[in-house]
Amino acid sequence: MEKVFRDPVHDYITVTHPVISELIDTAEFQRLRRIKQLGTSSFTFHGAEHTRFSHCLGVYHIAKRITDYFSLNFPLEWNPDENLLTQCAALLHDVGHGAYSHTFEGLFNTDHEAVTREIITSPDTEINAILRKVSADFPEKVASVISHEYPNPQVVQLISSQIDADRMDYLLRDAYFTGAVYGQFDLTWILRVIVPTENGIAFKYSGMHAVEDYIVSRYQMYMQVYFHAASRSMEVLLQKLLGRAKFLYNLHPDYFAMSSPCLVPFFEKNHNLKDYLRLDDGVMNTYFQVWMSHEDEILADLASAYVNRHLLKSITFDPKAVELKDLDFLSSLVEEAGFNPDYYTGIHSNYDLPYDFYRPSSEKPRTEIKILQKNGSLTELSVLSPLIKSLTGTIHGNSRFYFPKIMLENPEFTKYIVNDSLITDSIQPTEIADKSVSQQLSLDDNL
Repeated sequence: MEKVFRDPVHDYITVTHPVISELIDTAEFQRLRRIKQLGTSSFTFHGAEHTRFSHCLGVYHIAKRITDYFSLNFPLEWNPDENLLTQCAALLHDVGHGAYSHTFEGLFNTDHEAVTREIITSPDTEINAILRKVSADFPEKVASVISHEYPNPQVVQLISSQIDADRMDYLLRDAYFTGAVYGQFDLTWILRVIVPTENGIAFKYSGMHAVEDYIVSRYQMYMQVYFHAASRSMEVLLQKLLGRAKFLYNLHPDYFAMSSPCLVPFFEKNHNLKDYLRLDDGVMNTYFQVWMSHEDEILADLASAYVNRHLLKSITFDPKAVELKDLDFLSSLVEEAGFNPDYYTGIHSNYDLPYDFYRPSSEKPRTEIKILQKNGSLTELSVLSPLIKSLTGTIHGNSRFYFPKIMLENPEFTKYIVNDSLITDSIQPTEIADKSVSQQLSLDDNL
């Protein structure tokens, strides 16, 4: 029986294979309905309430379109026996994401990619039981695609590369729900010019400008949406809030066992997969509302600030030009104003590499985008495109120092700020407080 999902981005998403249908109905996959795709971005773009569930369906849909197209048009270059494997990997690639996953991961040392593989391969999950119906080794095959270890680079690159089903869906979906126009590109044409090659995938020369548009759209979405200062402010608040709760757990374990029991295994650093799957955004948000009435003023205030969107303000700074002692001084002013700088100041850095060619010596070499020319030769994209060449290998983003909004009313604080950026020429060494930002950064790392 065909199952149809009405989707605002792709119109109709059809599911015809019973394995895909059964995977969607598992408890582990349904949990993704309760995990926001963009985390704290909904505090900035109010429409961004879409979920990991809808995104994973979208990635499956794009992967199915590609594998069906390959099976029909490239019988010698593509093996149709790998259609189901590719589609399962696309559907399940984000199944390990947790509540506010990126912030949560930094505090509690979890890894959503490792959890994804565990969900797929653990004999205790519904997903694993369904995958084993295909073959005994099918779960390991799906997991190997997600970990980039599967031997066929065509399958791996369709799920994870510089232009893959994952990125194509989240750009279009995030643009739609945030109301941004930056993430729009010609998906239909890209899917008409994609071709399987011996070493992966490539794109016909006639589609080069559509690929250019995709890369530029991705760059603009990162600069305008994903790196938005307000969303990052909420991330800092969330980090500080969970960090304070983690600190207080050591003093009042009974309170947290009663008010937020699903977090206790993470506070105690002895969580398992079942503990991880119990958490979602709704559970966390409920805990935050309970903490608003806690007797600890810092926890209650941070919880209220997060729930009610009382943003920290921020200024940009150049990490190469600004010394830690310069930020130390700003932190000391925050402390003089009555705020504990360990919890009311923070540093948040976001940087992205829009595109790069293959660099085998780099720590994480990227699979470059190849263009198939009329004579059958494959050429790396930036060689043919001056536009992409200008973005190749260049890192974009910024570092921000966050602080309470009321500090903008303090002339002693604001005299070091011009155009929302920190200027350090006026800060004298004698003004530096004893408390160092390096200590705070160490605290943040340990929370």
